[in-house]
Amino acid sequence: MIAVLLALGALVYTAWLIEVVLSTGLDPVQTYVSELAAEDQPFGGLFRATDLTAGLLVLAGALWALRGALRTAPREPWTLIGWGGVVLFGAATAVDSRLPLSCAPTADPECAARESAGLVPATHTAHAVSSSAAMTGAVIGIVALTVAARRYGRLPLLARTGPALVALELIATGWTLASVAAFQAGGDTYALGAGQRLQVLIVAVWLGVLALSLARERRVPQARKDGAR
Repeated sequence: MIAVLLALGALVYTAWLIEVVLSTGLDPVQTYVSELAAEDQPFGGLFRATDLTAGLLVLAGALWALRGALRTAPREPWTLIGWGGVVLFGAATAVDSRLPLSCAPTADPECAARESAGLVPATHTAHAVSSSAAMTGAVIGIVALTVAARRYGRLPLLARTGPALVALELIATGWTLASVAAFQAGGDTYALGAGQRLQVLIVAVWLGVLALSLARERRVPQARKDGAR
């Protein structure tokens, strides 16, 4: 069930990809992913709902996994830290969906001016905090559970593919942070949207790999039991 929850969460977390067939009016190369869910956007309600659903699915799966790890693997700190990071990611993503931007600052100069002057709702600041917490949790989970898979000899698929995903996620995160800093300093966005979309896509892919790894791990012991009969 943990694998199913994480797989569904990963799938729903990629709902922003449907922007390619919707007339959102936002440039995916330059704008924040979260601007799709802004209150003044035509499909904001849809993207807020998918973010909430994704966050709750991942949170449920991660809490279940963390509970099991505390019981069966209390001496595996990387496992506990990793699942704790995924719990943070799921919870913060769900909270993030309830704290939408009121407008799209990278696409609307007036919105950007109001944000710089502090004339936007407090949800803008709260949203920045929850988004940062979500990505911090994701990075912690990706790194720690990949280390755990390799160190403790579990989840072979994750152990093999995890390092590449960790490297890609760190690169995408660095790109996103640099672009955000440049934009907030009054400069260009430097393809902020592309960087952030790559960042969240890698998180979704990693969650899918984690779910598949857990499902395979569960099937192997079952196959051994069946073969022993």
